[in-house]
Amino acid sequence: EMQLVESGGGSVQPGGSLRLSCIASESRIRYYPMRWYRQAPGKERELVTLITSDGDMAYLEDSVKGRFTGSRDNVKNTMYLQMNSLKPEDTAVYYCNAMEYWGQGTQVTVSS
Repeated sequence: EMQLVESGGGSVQPGGSLRLSCIASESRIRYYPMRWYRQAPGKERELVTLITSDGDMAYLEDSVKGRFTGSRDNVKNTMYLQMNSLKPEDTAVYYCNAMEYWGQGTQVTVSS
């Protein structure tokens, strides 16, 4: 069964940057779109970005436009989320998704 493992979360001050990674256990991931979701405390899980199998960022949530960039490296079976100019409202658990598979999530906390 495919496994997705996120890393790169942490605590940063407002205006800081983080890069999240999601590595898949199987190379067949290259044929499928991948997504980053996030879930803030007390809120529903929301889609942040969708990366096509070709690496195009087909969707980016409005509140992160101009600050976040999604990408992938199919040689490394890895998807990334570069997050710049972080805001307190970006605080959430960030999840990687592909097909029916989910990672365990990585916590991002933005606070002064």
